[in-house]
Amino acid sequence: MTARTQREYWAFYWPLALTGAATLLGVQFQNASLARFPDAVTELAIFAIAHAVFSLFGTGLEFTQHLSAHFARSRAAARQTLRFVVLLATLLALAIGWVGGSTPGQVLVGLAFGVEASMLERVCRYLVWLAPVLLLHALRLYYVGLLIQARLTGQVTALNAIYLGVLGGWLLAGFALGGSALAVLVSAQAAATLVHALLARRQAGRHHPLPESAEPPPSAGRLLRFFMPLATTGALFSLSRPILYAFVARQPEGVVIIAALRVGFDFAFLFQQAANQFRHFFVSFGLDDLAGKRRFMRRVALGLTLIMLAVALSPLGDWLLRRGLGIQGEVLQRAMDILLLMTLMPGIIILRNYFHGMLIARERTGGMAWASLSRVLVIAALGALGEATGLLDHRFAVLALLGGFGVETLVVWWRAGRLVPD
Repeated sequence: MTARTQREYWAFYWPLALTGAATLLGVQFQNASLARFPDAVTELAIFAIAHAVFSLFGTGLEFTQHLSAHFARSRAAARQTLRFVVLLATLLALAIGWVGGSTPGQVLVGLAFGVEASMLERVCRYLVWLAPVLLLHALRLYYVGLLIQARLTGQVTALNAIYLGVLGGWLLAGFALGGSALAVLVSAQAAATLVHALLARRQAGRHHPLPESAEPPPSAGRLLRFFMPLATTGALFSLSRPILYAFVARQPEGVVIIAALRVGFDFAFLFQQAANQFRHFFVSFGLDDLAGKRRFMRRVALGLTLIMLAVALSPLGDWLLRRGLGIQGEVLQRAMDILLLMTLMPGIIILRNYFHGMLIARERTGGMAWASLSRVLVIAALGALGEATGLLDHRFAVLALLGGFGVETLVVWWRAGRLVPD
């Protein structure tokens, strides 16, 4: 790998790494706000379950930025891609609203998580309020994809900083004024997402005007064949936590364990999101210089792992969770255990995303969906095993998650290897 390529990779990557961190910092802002309520454990558990169900639908849209980065390369193609995104996001938002607002949907949530009636009612109210936010989120991702296509990743980072500022400011103001957790959290997320989407649209139009092209735009069928496996991959990813929560909720200390998993996973995923950005490498840089890409990714994996270990094994981690987020007691102790085990995750995720990127660049995304299905099945099997043997505590839940991602990596490695020889 030449020094020039090294600099190009780094200049492209580091703003995206900060972008991933910004996304999860927003979640940590929400956790910190909930932790200051009188019954913080219950508030965290309710939001964790609601967010897990919401993510079951919303995570499928996370690949929208890959869709627009790959296909929206002319004005006609951009219009066609945008119509596709809006239609899909609208359907998913309606589905979330149905789950939260209908009796059958509420019954399904209750059966899945085994929560009592008072908690179930609050979880479902969150879902109804969050449904419209999904459309705003899809538009935000679409325009971010255009910026990534142009390698304007610094713009993406700047917009995420603005997003965090709006979100944090709204949360502080809302709780200072005595608002309910539901009203403040949802309105803050909606306001921050709307501001981000509008600014991303303006910046994409100003700095990356798309040309006219004589080539026909991608057909709806081609977009669907590319995106549905990606959406399935995202949806199956979002099942990872709900599956664990469903098993854990039936344990004697289920509420405490779920709250700790929520805090520990979200904190650890600050680092995982940095690892997740490597899928964009192959859309922007192509499939050449695979050896150079691997070397660069290994260095990042090592760096992320060492930083996580430094946080987990030093007083810094305890200080950040206790003082920064207001986490106390049993939830804090278990969250620190979770963070230490999650230091294994960045290496697994970066290896998986190396092969994800190749499949996306070749428009062979079906392999990603099959690999994600294998992950979900392994997590479910390990969760059932832990429950049957009485071993299902917070540590076992993390090991089940890691085992699922490990198997997914093996499957996507095999699928990518059939398409792109090393």
